[in-house]
Amino acid sequence: MSETNNKLEIKNLSKRFGEKILFENLSLTVDGPAVLWAPSGWGKTTLLRILMGLEAPTSGSVEGVGRVGAVFQEDRLCPQLTAEENVALVLTAEQYKVKTQYKEQIRDDLIQLGLDDEALALPARKLSGGQKRRTALLRALWAESDTLLLDEPFTGMDPAVMKKAAAMLKARCGTKPTLLATHDQEAIRELGWNVIELG
Repeated sequence: MSETNNKLEIKNLSKRFGEKILFENLSLTVDGPAVLWAPSGWGKTTLLRILMGLEAPTSGSVEGVGRVGAVFQEDRLCPQLTAEENVALVLTAEQYKVKTQYKEQIRDDLIQLGLDDEALALPARKLSGGQKRRTALLRALWAESDTLLLDEPFTGMDPAVMKKAAAMLKARCGTKPTLLATHDQEAIRELGWNVIELG
């Protein structure tokens, strides 16, 4: 969760699926937190997947991504593990040696985001959609990363919980290059970040 001064550089990036062009010659420099806004179907998720290295662009290049902390469109939690155990999966080897101390901090974070003792005892598959999103967001924040890439991280959260999650995100990501794709106008206002409008 350390601060970093790297820059994310997107140069002349294009992505096509057959005849369909999602985006073309996209160039961006991201050197701090920003909201990625575009109409539905523009290709925000695909762009984030390219930055994560999960998808290849048709042309263009990406530099400076480094290690990524990510919230995917789907939660990608291990269904048999608790919320706490899912977040602990991203602890470094050094942190894992003193796991008890970090487990307490992770538990405190989850409680701060509104998960009670009952929810913390459940395997992830039994959590509500909003609880899963909070767990996925916290896991991304705990991961050692140079860049944060977040795809609709506030889905399923009520306004009060979203405000808590947004406050924690702002506090933890600092000046790290962060791209957060969302249509949630309330979340955009709450974060107060620069908005990159595409499409």
